Parts: sequence; C-alpha cells; structure tokens
Amino acid sequence: MAALGTPLQTFRGLLRELRHASGRPYRDTPAYQHIVATFRAHRVTSQKLCRAQQELHFQAATYLCLLRSVREHTALHREYHGKGERSPEEVAGLVGFRLPQQPGGKG
Repeated sequence: MAALGTPLQTFRGLLRELRHASGRPYRDTPAYQHIVATFRAHRVTSQKLCRAQQELHFQAATYLCLLRSVREHTALHREYHGKGERSPEEVAGLVGFRLPQQPGGKG
C-alpha cells in the first residue's frame, strides 16, 4: 500500500469506490452512513484530541485498497475468464501475435 495521503483523500476515495460498487444511489447504503458517521466521530476539533485518528485513517486506507483491488480483480476476471475454448488464431491475437500463413494459401 502506498502512502496514506490525507484523511480527506481517503474519505473521497472510499465514497468513489462505494459509487462504483453500488447499483443504487450510494448515499442510501448503510456502508455510506457508517463511513460518514465514523469519520465525523473521529475528526479532530479544538475541544478534544482524537488519539485514534491515525488508526482510523490507516484502517480506512486499508479498506479503500481492498475495495479498489476487488473492483480491478472483477474487471480483469470479466475480461479474461470464462470464454471457453479458444481457437489458436484468437489466442495469438490476444497476446499480440499473428500466426504464420501456410504455403500455398491454405492458412
């Protein structure tokens, strides 16, 4: 996992991933309400010192990494899996090659 960034970047990233994952408006989901409530409860104000802010930020960044990875894995799985048996020409085209032509125009 890369550097954490700011809590605001992590929060926005989480909301972006929720938008991708949800088929319905993401603001109606319990996940959205939980994330917003947790970030609000752990924000630093002038009246209190939040000792768990770094811990929350690390957990949120880890969850964001998980959501992104699952989305990217699903996209790759959809693209490359479950096509069944492929012809040699199709496999060669998939990896960027062309099969040689047979002499006499038979291929």
